[in-house]
Amino acid sequence: MKALYLKEIRSFLSSVIGYIFILIYLITSGLFHWIIDQNTNLLQGQEADLIPFFNLSPVIFLILIPAITMRSIAEERRTGTIELLFTRPISDLQILLAKYFAGVTLLIISLLPTLIYYISMYQLGNPVGVIDSGATFTSYLGLILLGSVFVAIGIFASSITSSQIVAFILAMFLSWLFYDGFGLLGSFNLFGSFDTIVQYIGISFHYDSIKRGVIDTKDIFYFLSVIAIFIYAALTVIKSLKK
Repeated sequence: MKALYLKEIRSFLSSVIGYIFILIYLITSGLFHWIIDQNTNLLQGQEADLIPFFNLSPVIFLILIPAITMRSIAEERRTGTIELLFTRPISDLQILLAKYFAGVTLLIISLLPTLIYYISMYQLGNPVGVIDSGATFTSYLGLILLGSVFVAIGIFASSITSSQIVAFILAMFLSWLFYDGFGLLGSFNLFGSFDTIVQYIGISFHYDSIKRGVIDTKDIFYFLSVIAIFIYAALTVIKSLKK
């Protein structure tokens, strides 16, 4: 499993496309938070915080993470190398987990340069250091958990098709559905007393809770559960390919 994990990391980082995806995220994030004159600009806020960054990043992830995960299984299926993976002395679950953890690692690598945002706001605060560091790093945890769910969704989408484009579109749709779709449906009062339950299914409900600086075990359990559900779904698909 470790060998496959390292292979996935190397194949991404040895490709120009891998760096392009990371640069796209950093450039897009940098433009919206430091250059473009919008409410996402960190310099225009009345308080020293990274709230605009944590509000916008999930939207960027809706495109970035499906682009990272779309080839994870789909490319193996298209080229036929998935059969070689099945002959390795590792289980189907280990294959998926290696690819999943590689995707999460790449997500964290993409986020690391954004720590300069925290350092900048820390120094720009009046007085220096007025930013709520605890809430900021709690929000980073929430963003990593959110991104990890998107990775699991992307792995599942990639497992059910041999087309990277189809995997990308499906992963983007499912990620949006879980991030904002259920919350949007719940806000329309279409389900009566079940509206709250529909909103609870959505990622944004739990992400917003963590973003406020509160770590609730219910929210952590939710993220881990959704990740497990999509990994299990991908595992079911993988097992069906061997029949």
